[in-house]
Amino acid sequence: MLIEGGIFRDERGKIAFVNDFNVSLAKRFYVIEHSDINVIRAWQGHKKETKWFCVIKGSFKIAKVKIQNWDEPKYSNEIQSYILNENKPEILQIEPGYVNGFKALEPHSILIIYSDLNLKESEADLIRFPHNYWEF
Repeated sequence: MLIEGGIFRDERGKIAFVNDFNVSLAKRFYVIEHSDINVIRAWQGHKKETKWFCVIKGSFKIAKVKIQNWDEPKYSNEIQSYILNENKPEILQIEPGYVNGFKALEPHSILIIYSDLNLKESEADLIRFPHNYWEF
């Protein structure tokens, strides 16, 4: 699910916003900067946790894969990909039951990620697969 935002500009500068995002659902956030466009962070997921991804600088390709069987996920599962960038404010929600991966499309791109679980709960729910498990 993509939550759309907008940009307001006037002589003072610009304001980027995503007013329809209910930030009260989040318990924490963290920021990731990719200085290199060759770095891929994939594939990790959660059975319980919801995450929201928002690009605040540059652009990212973000992908998700629905997992039906966490013990034996299929290589053939559909990959859903999104391109998010700083010029079109949006928040991508990754629901429980998915793995995700992402890579910067521009050097020094910055991504903010919100989570509905605290760090301890998230770590207990984390499942990882090799970065090349699905084609990125």
